[in-house]
Amino acid sequence: MPDLSIITINYNNFSGLEKTLTSVFQQSYKNYEYIVIDGGSTDNSRQLLSNHAANLTCWISEPDDGVYHAMNKGIALARGTY
Repeated sequence: MPDLSIITINYNNFSGLEKTLTSVFQQSYKNYEYIVIDGGSTDNSRQLLSNHAANLTCWISEPDDGVYHAMNKGIALARGTY
């Protein structure tokens, strides 16, 4: 089980998602799981996630009911201690 669960939520923010992915992947601490919840973006965010799927524990791209709903989806998938 990972020590840390990192959850990123995104909706049509390709640039911000790309920066966030890069930042997480560059961390020296590696005992984490990385979950990305995308709200069904139409700006190539889905393709970016697909390209990085090997480095992600889980990613979902589907419509949701907003920020809190997206974060709750991520929390439901999380298995880390923190």
